[in-house]
Amino acid sequence: MRAVIVEQWGGPETLIEKDVERPEPGFNEVLVRVHAAGVNPVDWKTRASGGLIDWGTVPAVGWDVSGTVEAVGPGVSLYRPGDEVYGMPLFPRQAGGYAEYVVAPARHFAPKPAALTHVEAAALPLAALTAWQALVDTAGVRPGERVLVHAAAGGVGHLAVQIAKARGAYVIGTASAGKHDLVKELGADEVIDYRAVRFEDVVGDVDVVLDGIGGQNAERSLKVLGAGGRLITLPGPDDVPAAPDGVRAVWMLVEPDHLGLREIAALVERGALKPVVDTVLPLAEAAKAHKIGEQGRTTGKIVLTVA
Repeated sequence: MRAVIVEQWGGPETLIEKDVERPEPGFNEVLVRVHAAGVNPVDWKTRASGGLIDWGTVPAVGWDVSGTVEAVGPGVSLYRPGDEVYGMPLFPRQAGGYAEYVVAPARHFAPKPAALTHVEAAALPLAALTAWQALVDTAGVRPGERVLVHAAAGGVGHLAVQIAKARGAYVIGTASAGKHDLVKELGADEVIDYRAVRFEDVVGDVDVVLDGIGGQNAERSLKVLGAGGRLITLPGPDDVPAAPDGVRAVWMLVEPDHLGLREIAALVERGALKPVVDTVLPLAEAAKAHKIGEQGRTTGKIVLTVA
């Protein structure tokens, strides 16, 4: 099969396309023929330095996939060959999503939302599960709560705005001025131009902050939280600031989640969630996709077409 692998940790030029052996499904696993693969910041961070886990080998990167089940291993009852699925297999361990086929446990996938193309579905798993697990599972967002989403037009942010709104929250987003119309269309009640004002000077009494930036941004976010407030930061454990009494600050790392994918698909089917796809490129141009993503100007997601 064709796959994009990393020759060695480094720049986008280390991504190369080559023929590799097609995997076979084992017990409780499915072989998925990949139609499209999403591109995420963790992909280029992994490519540059190896990411969060020392595998001891240089892996193929990529975790977001949408495709069709090609074969099922012993014990699998959820799917049959031909079923359309989407998922985030094996994260954060290597999955090799930039490839024609992927093997992973069956419950790392869920039925693809019928309303979406494979390209759109591949834009969802990692980013949408991150937003879902942060806002719903970790923060427990309730109707009427005030939620601040940083980088609200980004890959995670634009989905977090919609998920928070679907939970009945009052949603505030930060974004550059040129992206305000989009963030409002996604459901935000307020949008703050972080380049023009300091967000902590214009917003307060927030119940939940979702911070995908980290560093000083996480520290500043504590200032806008009210009693019982929750700060969830995504970049890494070193970005969690010391929280005062009555406030919770945590780092969260997304994990494969069959039930979460089903909840996300249900939101899509009822029209409450829609991925924004910024750029679509063929698998052979994975290096170009990484170059675009590393510029930090993408609205929504970048997706690679495979089949």
